[in-house]
Amino acid sequence: MKQWYMVIDVAKCHDCNNCSMADKDEFVDNDWPGYTAAQPRHGHRWVDILRRERGTYARNDVAYLPVPCQHCAEAPCVEASNGAIYYRPDGIVMIDMAKAKGRKELVDTCPYGAIFWNEEAQLPQKCIFCAHLIDDPTWTPHTTRCTHSCPTDAMATYLVEPEEMAKIIADEGLEEYLPELGTKPRTLYKNLYKFTKDFITAGVLVGDDCFGGATVTLHSREGGIACTLSGAGVANCQDTSVLATRVTNFFGEFKFDGLNNGEYRLEIDAAGRKYSTEVSVKDESVNLGFIKL
Repeated sequence: MKQWYMVIDVAKCHDCNNCSMADKDEFVDNDWPGYTAAQPRHGHRWVDILRRERGTYARNDVAYLPVPCQHCAEAPCVEASNGAIYYRPDGIVMIDMAKAKGRKELVDTCPYGAIFWNEEAQLPQKCIFCAHLIDDPTWTPHTTRCTHSCPTDAMATYLVEPEEMAKIIADEGLEEYLPELGTKPRTLYKNLYKFTKDFITAGVLVGDDCFGGATVTLHSREGGIACTLSGAGVANCQDTSVLATRVTNFFGEFKFDGLNNGEYRLEIDAAGRKYSTEVSVKDESVNLGFIKL
């Protein structure tokens, strides 16, 4: 059966908060019988936007990560709720307002922090994937309000078979946020590395001038040289430690992004002027400043 999925491109999110404002417009002071009670005016962010700054001035950036309900296929909230939270056949995770009444403890069952407590209604609440709109044939965009309101197309929804979504995931390089939780979310991310991983960057100077066109090679510390012999007995050797190469731009700058924590080695060749250094990445990006050759 077809399932609903949301895809969010971290590279396209500029923290405009149109998604959050559209969510407020749709749910604050609006009851949707059979779906959810009105959202309180304050205290709830059904589309929360996390922020992370990487690097140091002047080689730094900021990434924004919208986190709505992940509509997990193996949702901890469903497992803990004794029927108060349930899966729709199309994959949307819903809260039964009658069964969840007064059950504030359900707020803490979501490892993403996507469930909020409505004190006035005495209900746990969260993003419902605009199910009331999805089910309305007159709602012509046939998508969520947050997606419809995104000016950069950072958000998209899909109603597809799981097999088709698996192909989209592979083709687009989509990832789960916090995959170690094992919840199998139906909200997936593109360019997630901008929020979850780090980079190494620097500028290369020859004399006092920026040097464009220098070759910079990133090595892992674990690699080495691997050789194979051809039929003629000729050795073909490759440096298996090489992870990537870059060429410095007009300003002499380079950047290796999407790095995990670990130990790396940089090698720079600027028209025969060479330089090598060890770099450690541990939960933050590294700006090496200017490297003079």
